[in-house]
Amino acid sequence: MKNILRFLIMVSVLLLGADSIYAGGGNRTGTGGAAQLLIPVGTRGIAMGGSNIATATGIDALFWNPAGAAKMDGSATLLFSHMNYIADIGVEYGAVSANFEGFGVMSFSVKSLSVGDIAVTTNSAPDGTGQIYTPQELVAGVTYSRQLTDRISIGVTANLITEKIDQVSASGLGFNVGVAYNDLADISGLSFGIVLNNIGPQMQFDGPGLLQNSTVSNFNRPPAPLKIDSAPFDLPTNFQLGLSYSPQLDDVNSLTVSSLFQNNNFSEDEYKVGLEYGYDNLIFLRGGYSAAAKSNDAYIYGFSAGVGINYDLGGLDVKVDYAYRDVEYFGGNHVFGISLGF
Repeated sequence: MKNILRFLIMVSVLLLGADSIYAGGGNRTGTGGAAQLLIPVGTRGIAMGGSNIATATGIDALFWNPAGAAKMDGSATLLFSHMNYIADIGVEYGAVSANFEGFGVMSFSVKSLSVGDIAVTTNSAPDGTGQIYTPQELVAGVTYSRQLTDRISIGVTANLITEKIDQVSASGLGFNVGVAYNDLADISGLSFGIVLNNIGPQMQFDGPGLLQNSTVSNFNRPPAPLKIDSAPFDLPTNFQLGLSYSPQLDDVNSLTVSSLFQNNNFSEDEYKVGLEYGYDNLIFLRGGYSAAAKSNDAYIYGFSAGVGINYDLGGLDVKVDYAYRDVEYFGGNHVFGISLGF
């Protein structure tokens, strides 16, 4: 009874926070920035369509639900992944988690986008000036997760967000908060998760690139630099509710079915479902599907699939994963990941 009461209190707090953030409703659509926060990392979750916030565990859970990071088997884990994103953009991701007995799990993660070089063009030189610039997008996070009981875990992530485009840049701070509950309603294998992502103040670009030579009319003055103030923008906050079920099959075979509803403040809401089959805790086959709540031609995602292999080398747990996410117009995302558990 105490476990259920704790869980209801934490869920109520998150729901109240979500209600205050989403006040104003659809007039937020299309106004969010810092879109790199929405690019998923974590190969298992991508393969399951992003539906696994209730069952994500260990270092794989950092992006999906920070509460799940508290459920790690060993004392430390390293994770590296690479994604071939849309338009030849690469997404590199690295994370480390450490379990401190009696305190909880601390994790650090870094996600960066490799966009490549872009030629500088102007009205007078539409084919390029000969100069180039390289956009930089980086998200560095620190996560604290803790197992409150054998059923309830909580987690919070603080993300430092930086963006640089030529001579302008912006930085900000965003927070993710998650709760996970296992064996909901005393049903073995039934799990529930709730996550509130990207809560934080507005960001705004600044820098010498916003200076423009201007002449004040009716004054006998030479042209002088004038700074243009860019408009501030919101973080792409979203609120997620996830439910999953892992029935008891036998000692060799395992199955997980997951579902998720995602409420966005910047676009249409989403529904996601996923499935994972495991054999002898060695080989895993995964699939998923995501869709917009309303018919939307701008929604470009759909099916996803993947495979994972776990291997115990005697004190070193090695996981190698691959995921594919179908993306309309862009040929799909290929994601490769490897983790080492100690």
